[in-house]
Amino acid sequence: MNRPLFPIIATILILGAGVAYYLLEKRSEPPAPVASAPVPTLAPAPASAPAIQHPVPAAAPGGSPTASSLPALDASDAPLRAALAGIVGADVLKRFLAPEDLIRRIVVTVDNLPRRKLPYDRLPVTTPAGGFIASGEGAHATLDPRNYARYTPMVDVLRAIDMRLLARVYLHFYPLFQSAYQDLGYPDGYFNDRLIAVIDQLLATPQPAEPIELVQPHVQYHFADPALEDLSAGQKVLIRMGPDNAAVVKSQLSALRAALTAAPIATRH
Repeated sequence: MNRPLFPIIATILILGAGVAYYLLEKRSEPPAPVASAPVPTLAPAPASAPAIQHPVPAAAPGGSPTASSLPALDASDAPLRAALAGIVGADVLKRFLAPEDLIRRIVVTVDNLPRRKLPYDRLPVTTPAGGFIASGEGAHATLDPRNYARYTPMVDVLRAIDMRLLARVYLHFYPLFQSAYQDLGYPDGYFNDRLIAVIDQLLATPQPAEPIELVQPHVQYHFADPALEDLSAGQKVLIRMGPDNAAVVKSQLSALRAALTAAPIATRH
């Protein structure tokens, strides 16, 4: 739990994330492989092409853009940043967002949030100030509520985002997200289905009573409760950020999910 990393979950959860959006703690362990096995709560991708569960809604009355009308994936950073700046402001992006390869970073992060570890060298955001704080030592350690304040600035940004506008940006660039997801090793996969499944798992994160007990078998702290320690990386981050921050993130994730599932659809793969 040392050295937190905090993907701006609205960005990661596309724009992300994280994301969906906005949370993550970097550990001193080696980076996780991008294509590691999914946790039990999300079924592995079938060998044959699965049916699309959540076709992307039409981005506007004129419909969603095609891949040919968008920039190449390698040239998408500038137009994506410009679109996001219209929602959250250029200063916020400069402070928190990675400078390059945004769509690929977002896709990798979303895909790994339900897993046990995260690919820390591929996260779409920078690190917040401060380090992990535990109260007490050894068998009497607990998660210190002072940790929660490190997440508050980013959660305040997330709270102010109109998730309908964020969804429009995501839908406009969706062909590039889909392409990056297929390049990740899912030639028959559908990224929007993965995104909705990840959001659903994050929304199902339990909120344990405080104080939350920790153990320190080696260098890193772990949750003392095996059920909490067995949660996915994304769910653990929601717990570590504190109940008030987690409630804001869940509310915004619910709003993003609604924006992506309630509109007229365009069943384009």
